[in-house]
Amino acid sequence: MKVLVAFDTKYGNTETVAKTIAESIRSVDGIEVTLSNMKKVDFKKLDGYDAILIGCPTHFGGPTRGAKKFVDKLGKTDLKGTKVAIFDTYIKEDFEKSVKELEKRIDEKTPRLQLLIPGLSIQVEDMKGPILENEFPKCREFGKQVVSQLKP
Repeated sequence: MKVLVAFDTKYGNTETVAKTIAESIRSVDGIEVTLSNMKKVDFKKLDGYDAILIGCPTHFGGPTRGAKKFVDKLGKTDLKGTKVAIFDTYIKEDFEKSVKELEKRIDEKTPRLQLLIPGLSIQVEDMKGPILENEFPKCREFGKQVVSQLKP
């Protein structure tokens, strides 16, 4: 099994979340994890992935422009049956705003991809972070949920 964890980040918080999720997935034998900034993802090499996890900060009440473009580009690929899951980082009242918007965008733009599990929203203290300490277990649990849905 192969999983891509693709992230966009402004201050490094979403990258930290992505790394924590990837570590959790890597702890299971038989799963190969690639961690990448979404700007560096080679769309020609996505065919072999069983799941793609997409993460971004909530920026001005929604996903970053880079995350939206990433999903739009996924819609132009021939991927079929690949599973997708979304995660975001947020401050204050922006809980799940990017997650919900990206899940909706995936449904509209990439109907061949299937949502694997409900998205994850991780709180940061302020715009530049840090991630609240009690949020890290949620990242690890998200990784475990991904694995449980991928394993036959």
